Amino acid sequence: MAFSIADREHMSRALELAARGRFTTSPNPTVGCVLVKDGKVIGEGYTRPAGGNHAEIEALAGVSDTCGAAPETCGATAYVTLEPCSHSGKTGPCVEALIAAGIGRVVIACEDPNPKVAGQGIKFLEQAGIEVACGLFEEQAREINKGFIKRHEQGTPWVLVKMAASLDGRTAMASGQSQWITTPASRQDVQRLRAASCAIITGIGTQLMDDPSLTVRITKEQLGVEDDLRQPLRVVVDSKLQISPQARMFDQPGETLIATVAANGDEHSDGAQQREKVAALQAAGAEVLLLPERQGHVDLHELLLELARRECNNIMVEAGAGLAGAFVAEGLLDEMVCYFAPKLFGSDARPMFELPIQTIDAHLALAVKDIRQIGEDIRITLRPDKDY
Repeated sequence: MAFSIADREHMSRALELAARGRFTTSPNPTVGCVLVKDGKVIGEGYTRPAGGNHAEIEALAGVSDTCGAAPETCGATAYVTLEPCSHSGKTGPCVEALIAAGIGRVVIACEDPNPKVAGQGIKFLEQAGIEVACGLFEEQAREINKGFIKRHEQGTPWVLVKMAASLDGRTAMASGQSQWITTPASRQDVQRLRAASCAIITGIGTQLMDDPSLTVRITKEQLGVEDDLRQPLRVVVDSKLQISPQARMFDQPGETLIATVAANGDEHSDGAQQREKVAALQAAGAEVLLLPERQGHVDLHELLLELARRECNNIMVEAGAGLAGAFVAEGLLDEMVCYFAPKLFGSDARPMFELPIQTIDAHLALAVKDIRQIGEDIRITLRPDKDY
C-alpha cells in the first residue's frame, strides 16, 4: 500500500510519542497516536502507565485543547503505532472510542500480537466503515515494543545481557573484584537500561561478591518522562540458596525473587534445610521460586517462561561470566550491550563469558546495531546475526 509524505510525517511523530512511554507503560505496549484533520494535527497522545489512558484516548482527550470547546473529529485520520485494542481490560476498547469520535481513516504501523486483539481491532474498525491502512513504519514500531511482541509471539521476554569490560575483554580481576571498570557516565547510562526493564537478573556469584541493590537510581526528570518510574523486579539465580536474608537488596524499594531448584531429601536432610532457608528469605521480604534443574543449575528457559507469565516484557541480565555465558550458550540472548573501558586487565583477569567454544567455526556471530562513546568508554549494542 502506498503512503503519502504526510502519512509518513504523522506516523514518525506517533513513533516519537510512543517512545515517551518506554520506561513506564509495561506490561502494556508503548503506543503513540496522532489525530489529523484537513492536514492539521488536532490531537496527539501516548499510552500512560497500566490503568491509565491508552494513546488513542489521550489523543482524543487532547483535541479540545487544540480546537476549542467543540472538538471536531468526524472524518479525521488517526495514526497509531500499534493496532487499537478491541477488548476491555483496565480501560475500555480504543476501537469503540475511535468509532464514536467519527474517525474516518486509521493508519496503523503494526498489528497487535496479543491474542485478545490480533486483528480484531482492525476488523471492528473496518466493520464500522472506517478505512484502515497497515504497515507504515512497521519495523520501527515493532522495535519500540520488541519485548511486548516477543512475549506474545514466542512466550518469553526480550533478553538483554549487559556487560562492562576492559578493552581486552575482562570483567573482573582474578579475585572477583570488578568495581568499577567503567566511568560514571557509563554507569548512568546503565540506569536507563534498568529503567526500561521489567526485571533484572543476576547470579549468586555477583550477589555474594558485590551485594548489589539492583535498583533504578535515575529520575524521571533525567529521563525526560512525565510518569513515575517503577522499580524492576530483582531476580537472583541461586541454585543452592546461598543468599543471606541480610542482603542489601531486601531493604530496597521493589520486589525480589530468588530462583532456585527444589532440594532432594526428606525432613531431616536437604529438604528441611531448604525450607528453613526459604522461610528466612520470605521473612526478609523475598519471594522464592522453585524451578526445574538443568545440568545442576536453575533452568533458565523455565525462568524466562515464568517471567513472561508475570507479564515481563524486557529482561536485563547483569551477571558474571558464568550466568551471562549460560544465557548466550543456551540461545536465550536477544541483545547484548557492552561497555568497554580503555583499560587493560591482563590475561589473569576473568573473561566476559564462560562459553565452551573450541573452534573458530563454532563461534557465535553477532551483528553490531550501534556503537558510540559514553564518557571515556565505548558502548556497543549487538544482536545475534540471524543471517550468518
